[in-house]
Amino acid sequence: MIIPEEAILRASQWCYSGVWSVVTGWFRVPEAPPALRGADDEKIRSFRPSEGFLRYLKLFFWIGLVAFDGLMFVGWIVLLLAAPLIGILLTPIIWAIMILPDIVAYIAIHLRYDTTWYVLSDRSMRIRRGIWIIHETTITYDNIQNVSIRQGPVQRYFGFADVLVETAGGGAVSGEGQGASVTGHHGLLEGVSNAADVRNLILAKWRSSRSAGLGDEADDRHVETGPGNSAPGFSPTQVQLLEEIRDLAVDLADA
Repeated sequence: MIIPEEAILRASQWCYSGVWSVVTGWFRVPEAPPALRGADDEKIRSFRPSEGFLRYLKLFFWIGLVAFDGLMFVGWIVLLLAAPLIGILLTPIIWAIMILPDIVAYIAIHLRYDTTWYVLSDRSMRIRRGIWIIHETTITYDNIQNVSIRQGPVQRYFGFADVLVETAGGGAVSGEGQGASVTGHHGLLEGVSNAADVRNLILAKWRSSRSAGLGDEADDRHVETGPGNSAPGFSPTQVQLLEEIRDLAVDLADA
């Protein structure tokens, strides 16, 4: 008997929206992207990693599952042949060790995907990720030093790439490829299907912020102060940074 594709699709949608909603509700997975206070809503672009990124994560999940469970299964068979009584007594424990970590890892993959958001506004960008503890990183365009794309052969197969945003005073990137860890002042947008478009959009917003005088250090040093200045003694760049700190503090207070 062949199950129709539509029936499989309906069953998967029911599982995701029904059973999966219990898991996402328990972990309090945010359904909406993070908000950027003070930003123009019409200029905000929010998106998640591509579905290819989710399939990419599942690929390594299945590779690890086959390797780990295969070794456990072979060891269990050898134990049954060498000591049948001990093998039978340990069967529930061995099978629990084989199955339970797989369930946890599979749930973690979907939670990681569902909690990841990228938001680009007219002034800054925000990256949200995390499972048990959700982390949000805000980067102002004025502080961006470089925007690059990295893509391995497996990522190329699944049709996505990573966009790495480096800011002033950034630290080093340790490791290579997908296993690299991002340290210091860096922002990593993983699993982006249109990486080149996202990079160009970030660079366009960066150029716009520079042309608006936000990054002109010569003008920053000659900001006049007086009764008509709402922020006497502060440059436009400093005012923007203070506004970002204020918005972040309000978000933390509301959390």
